[in-house]
Amino acid sequence: MTGRERVLATLAHEEADRLPIVIGGTNATGIKMKAYRALASRLGEEPGDRYIYDWPELGTALPTERILERLDSDTRAVLDRFPAFVYERALARQPHADFIDDWGGGAKEIDPGNWYPGIHPLAQATSIADIEAYPWPDMDDPTRVANVKAEVQGLAAQGRHATLGCPWLLFPFERAQAMRGLDNFLADMAGEPEFASALLWKIEGLCKTLMGHFLDEAGDDLDIIKIGDDLGMQENLLISPATYREILKPVHADFMQFIRSRTKARIFFHTDGDVYDLVPDLIELGVDILNPIQSGAGRMSDLVRLKREFGKHLVFCGAIDTQRILPFGSPSEVRAEVRRVIEALAPGGGYMLAAVHTIMNEVPPENILAMVDAAKEFGSYPLRH
Repeated sequence: MTGRERVLATLAHEEADRLPIVIGGTNATGIKMKAYRALASRLGEEPGDRYIYDWPELGTALPTERILERLDSDTRAVLDRFPAFVYERALARQPHADFIDDWGGGAKEIDPGNWYPGIHPLAQATSIADIEAYPWPDMDDPTRVANVKAEVQGLAAQGRHATLGCPWLLFPFERAQAMRGLDNFLADMAGEPEFASALLWKIEGLCKTLMGHFLDEAGDDLDIIKIGDDLGMQENLLISPATYREILKPVHADFMQFIRSRTKARIFFHTDGDVYDLVPDLIELGVDILNPIQSGAGRMSDLVRLKREFGKHLVFCGAIDTQRILPFGSPSEVRAEVRRVIEALAPGGGYMLAAVHTIMNEVPPENILAMVDAAKEFGSYPLRH
């Protein structure tokens, strides 16, 4: 099978020749630059010097095609870009100065080469009038999506890999945190729900505008569209299920309905942490692929239960532990973990193998290679028991 055929079969909950592998391309399935350069050196390949979204402060590498082929990644990502003025401003600033994005928020360098999202332009806002008065970004700027049509059409013409659309959208909950600061916005949701809701809906409207342009450019050749909002922590949710359903779920519902009205691409939803309580809600909203299945977080660790309860409705993507096994385990321990996850999630199809979120800088190259090689060995159908 081609990578695209393999992914499409998996999305249909069918067993392909082997389970798909998803590495590279997005900040949810990518490789940080230090780990990527070490991998390239191990393979004897030139790494190149590109970052996804051409955004060095994000720190996630844009792998070369040769390295993606060695990793047997079955997807290829198509990204949007910041407006041209953001890149111009970033290049013109002083070394180590704050990076400011198109929303007016940004990141500070907390130590050499490591950036933290610590600039919150609406931190002092107190009213809905403050929200309306803010200079929100222009989502109609054509430089954002000028590359999308040609890249999607090129991948479709090759027909070898599934096309994964990845517009850089902090979904409304995360963007609200970026604008207000996490503590402030969680307090808003608890104590000022009208203010919190107004901010979420304002952000959602801007996200829909950009998403509409992205999907218009992508046309009918997009297989998957990635969105996401981090809703979970290590052992629980960031907000209660009741708060989610009252304030945030209607925003998610409207955005996903908008996407489904514009494309046949499957919806890939990324949320870290223990989100077990909200999985039925995400299914109800129309999520097709759930990522990253943080297998070290609370009830998400019970992969057999997840497959039994939700496997008919969701494709799972991720689950290879990045907190303990990938960075600190031996290659043999990585192989054992890959086999364990495959035995739990892959029977009958419906599982795409990936690391839990980005492969971080601490992960040695031999463990990255052990993961993908074990995926091919243990993930070929019919599965070995």
